[in-house]
Amino acid sequence: MEDHHQRDVPASTDTLGETLYSLRLNGLIYAHSELTAPWGVEMPPMDGKMMFHIVTQGGCWLRLPNNESVFLRPGELALLPRGKGHSIASDENQDCEPFFDIPVQKLSERFELMRYGGGGNETRLTCGVLSFDHVMGEKLIAHLPQFIHMQSDTGQLPGPLQPLIQLMAEEAAALGAGGETVVAHLADIIVIYAIRYWIEHSPEASKGWLGALKDPKIGKALAVIHAHPDSNWTVERLAEHAGMSRSGFSARFTETIGTSVKQYLTEWRMSLARVKILQSPIPLADLAEEMGYKSEAAFSRAYKRIMGVPPIRPKHHLE
Repeated sequence: MEDHHQRDVPASTDTLGETLYSLRLNGLIYAHSELTAPWGVEMPPMDGKMMFHIVTQGGCWLRLPNNESVFLRPGELALLPRGKGHSIASDENQDCEPFFDIPVQKLSERFELMRYGGGGNETRLTCGVLSFDHVMGEKLIAHLPQFIHMQSDTGQLPGPLQPLIQLMAEEAAALGAGGETVVAHLADIIVIYAIRYWIEHSPEASKGWLGALKDPKIGKALAVIHAHPDSNWTVERLAEHAGMSRSGFSARFTETIGTSVKQYLTEWRMSLARVKILQSPIPLADLAEEMGYKSEAAFSRAYKRIMGVPPIRPKHHLE
């Protein structure tokens, strides 16, 4: 019988694309807002979540935690990948009400309609709070900036986004049968487009882990690690996938990512294991095998060394 830990696995040709695919956004709240001046909404910080605002009519000010303010125009997207608290308002210095204190009409389990303000000029927004249930998503979000602004007047808005935002605006305004679902899916697509555009065009995304994903050689090694964490990886085998010598690959990997190949592989496996432990009461022996370890003891030692705690479900997760 073939040893699945030793088998050769194909290298991906689109590591960045696979990373974005694995983001798998889960919408917790989508809100269509019809706001009339003066108005102001204070969004609380939501650690581990991503927040976005898409302006479909009018305009508004977004104020960040560092008191930096930006004006959002129709067709623009504001993305806060790390869920930092912030405010949106009709005027730059407008007082704001906490988001959860403002009455909304519940249209479905995840979709809300907010009508709020003083009766003046109208602004329409589609806003959302997203989570991501994959280790790849967590790692990707950790490497994004605190704020991404896709502007419509500087050529930064990718062509495909414009008709998507227009379609979303029409669906949100009509809210016909199934409209909430259409708006939610369009919002997710728009957010993915924005993240991809930032990664492809920002100088910051050419460094560190994001830069390694785009590296034609290191990216191939990362792809097979991510896709097959249970395989019996060695530096030599990963160097073969990268098309490099062992020493050259090891040095370039450490220089690019900031950690050794073995350390990265262990950290990746333990991050996957942590998610599995939190999601279900998986037997430790099965988990050890899934992560490529021959014994529970070896897996448990590695897990505690990386995570600081044994591989046991926290009490609040126990049934």
